[in-house]
Amino acid sequence: MPEANACYIDGSWVPSTGSGAIDVINPASEEVIGRVADGTPEDVDRAVAAARAAFPSWSATSVDERAKFLTRIQEGLTARHDEMARTIVNEMGSPAKFATQVQAGLPIAVLGSIAALLPSYPFEEEIGNSLVVREPIGVVGAITPWNYPLHQVVAKVGPALGAGCTIVLKPSEVAPLSAILFAEIIDEVGLPPGVFNLVLGTGPVVGEAIASHPDIDMVSFTGSTRAGRRVSELAAGTIKRVALELGGKSANVILADADLEKAVKVGIANCFINGGQTCTAQTRMLVDRARYDDALELARQVAEGYTVGSPDDDATRIGPLVSAAQRERVRGYIEKGVAEGARVVTGGAEPPDGLDRGFYVRPTVFADVNPTMTIAQEEIFGPVLSVIPYDDEDDALRIANDSAYGLSGAVWAGDPERALAFAKRMRTGQVEVNGGRFNPMAPFGGYKQSGNGRELGRFGLEEFLEVKSLQR
Repeated sequence: MPEANACYIDGSWVPSTGSGAIDVINPASEEVIGRVADGTPEDVDRAVAAARAAFPSWSATSVDERAKFLTRIQEGLTARHDEMARTIVNEMGSPAKFATQVQAGLPIAVLGSIAALLPSYPFEEEIGNSLVVREPIGVVGAITPWNYPLHQVVAKVGPALGAGCTIVLKPSEVAPLSAILFAEIIDEVGLPPGVFNLVLGTGPVVGEAIASHPDIDMVSFTGSTRAGRRVSELAAGTIKRVALELGGKSANVILADADLEKAVKVGIANCFINGGQTCTAQTRMLVDRARYDDALELARQVAEGYTVGSPDDDATRIGPLVSAAQRERVRGYIEKGVAEGARVVTGGAEPPDGLDRGFYVRPTVFADVNPTMTIAQEEIFGPVLSVIPYDDEDDALRIANDSAYGLSGAVWAGDPERALAFAKRMRTGQVEVNGGRFNPMAPFGGYKQSGNGRELGRFGLEEFLEVKSLQR
């Protein structure tokens, strides 16, 4: 990897103009495993200038040429797949199996899908006497989170490059090593200088400099709703486009005729995925009162089967949370749930047995949760499930939609048409119907305070395009 104080700007690793460095902590061992640049607004200025200078030539390249570059990057990720997975295990504690299959594997598929999409996408079309042209928006500032540190980079950089944009990327300072590895791959494939730039640093410094920069045409941000609100405020000064993928409080609605055992098992998997550090985590399980006690017992059994431990252990289902601060945040929510009257079915705020080092929490299931409780309304970002009873289908829908968020959700029913009809009434950007699988070509994004804009597939590509009409 490059020197600790380096940023990737205009095709080269160059020293940051700042003198500080940020420690990267392994959340399983609590040891420092790397140091990265604590970047400055001056670093952002240099990166934006490089991206601005590279834009005219890059935007003029053919679609086929851009697709070829994406394929080369995909091949680079494939060649270094194991190294990438190991890096993500070390920097954010994702269990090795999950890191291999999802954290490092999914971005390869996403890049391939974008490269395959580009040749057939209608960048020009005739509408009456007009030629409607879709062209790249310009210089994109991409700000990405720590929970899926490569996937979120690829979900922004891939379509932005494919659209013909140039990029300044700021990854999370908590888990930046995978983004550095990604930049090395970019460098190896020979992308023209200035097309992709990486500036390391903190959100309040580098992130805010990107969001407010007058020469950045668009900001694509993934993170908390609080931080997304700040990005919007800063971007408003220059009326730049803003795409936000923010928090969630997804409901898993189990209707009365559903296969209860399957719905609970899959629902807990989707709640505890990546240690619960997933914006789409199904953290609210809604069950009809007649089967509520049965659902709680099933949830207890399934949750207690989730092994908490070292991410290097193949038996581990839940590794450490990403940081000490995140661990304390999650424990605080568990304590808040108890204080507000919810009942702990399994888990709790106490440290897991035998794990004296590392940022671990117990997978926790709550019963007797009122939909207005803090644990049912706020995003916890840890392995914490609230099981909530409902009286009838309309009550279930009311509870599911009673959220400031609207990113994802799920519904289960014995009758597929009944499940689909219910899903259409949920105010959320994605719904898994009877366990439907994730589709990297489908639009991903949220309603309400879960953000605006969409990622992935054709919809993700269009976020980075302007539309022009030429009347003839």
